[in-house]
Amino acid sequence: MIKTGIIGGAGYTAGELLRILIHHPEVEISFVQSSSQSGKPVSSIHDDLIGETDLVFSDAMAQADVIFLCQGHGKSYAWVEENDLNSSTRIIDLSQDFRHQAKATYGDRNFIYGLPELNKSRIESAQNIANPGCFATAIQLALLPLADFGLIKDEVHVHAITGSTGAGQAPGGTTHFSWRNDNVSVYKVFKHQHLTEIKESIESLQSGFGQDINFIPVRGNFSRGIFATAYTHFEGSLEDAQKLYKDFYREAVFTKVVESPVHLKQVVNTNNCLIQLEKHGNKLLITSIIDNLLKGASGQAVQNMNLMFSLDQSLGLKLKANAF
Repeated sequence: MIKTGIIGGAGYTAGELLRILIHHPEVEISFVQSSSQSGKPVSSIHDDLIGETDLVFSDAMAQADVIFLCQGHGKSYAWVEENDLNSSTRIIDLSQDFRHQAKATYGDRNFIYGLPELNKSRIESAQNIANPGCFATAIQLALLPLADFGLIKDEVHVHAITGSTGAGQAPGGTTHFSWRNDNVSVYKVFKHQHLTEIKESIESLQSGFGQDINFIPVRGNFSRGIFATAYTHFEGSLEDAQKLYKDFYREAVFTKVVESPVHLKQVVNTNNCLIQLEKHGNKLLITSIIDNLLKGASGQAVQNMNLMFSLDQSLGLKLKANAF
C-alpha cells in the first residue's frame, strides 16, 4: 500500500483528494494536516465523507511515501524549505509554486510538470510533481496537438469560463453567493498567471513559438467545471484536424476527442477532458472541457501518483459524470 499524507487538508482540493484516496485500492492515508482544524474529524469539514472515514485532522506529519501539498499559492515553497524530508519521500504540489521552469528546482528536489498527456514518461520516473493549473490544463489540452506539429502559426484566442470552486474555499467578494449567482464577469484579462505554464508547454513542442495567446478568463455562476474555447488559423480540413488530435491523444486515458458538441455535465465529477473541433473558414475552433477540481487539480494529482508508482493511470479515478 502507498502511504499518503496531505498538507493543507481543509480546502476544496484536499476534500476531493480525500474522496478519491479513501476508495483507492492501493492507498493508505497516513495523515491529513490542517493547522486550523487540528483535532477535528475530517468529515466535520468535508461532510460528504460522513460515514466514509474516521480520519482526524492533525497538526503534524506521519510517515508517508508521497505527500500532497494542498496549501495556497506561495506556501509550498516555504513548506519544502522548512521541512527536511527523507529523500525517498515524494511530493505532489497542487499550487503554482514549482510549475514554471525557472522555479522547478529547490535544493536536490526537481519538480516535473505533471501533465500526463505531455510528460508521461518523465512523470513515471519523477520524485516530485508540480501539478498543472486548472485553466492551464484545459487550454493546453486544446492546443498541444497543434504545437506538436508546429501548426500554431498565428495568435490564439481563448475564452474560458470557470466555476466558483476555482477560487478556493476562502470566501471573497467575487465568490459570495449573492454576488456570483445570476452573474458573469471577466478578470485578469490577457495576464492570467496560468499563461506562463501554457506557453512553456507549447514551446517544449513547437520550437520558436512566439505567438500571442489572448486569454479572457470568466467567472461563471456555477460551482465547478471549465468550458474553454480556443481558435486560431488552420489551413487543413476538419478531417485533418480530427485525425491530428486523435493521433496525438490515442494513448491518453482521460482526454477524448469527440465529434458531437460538448457540455459541462459530461465531465463534472470525472477526471476526463473532452475535446471537440469545428472548422470555420480558415480558423479551427477547439472546445475543451474539464472538472476544475478533478482533471484540473486533485484527479490529475492522483493520476500522477499512479504513474509515479507504476500503477494503472485510471486506478481510483473511474468516476461517473453527473448527467442530470
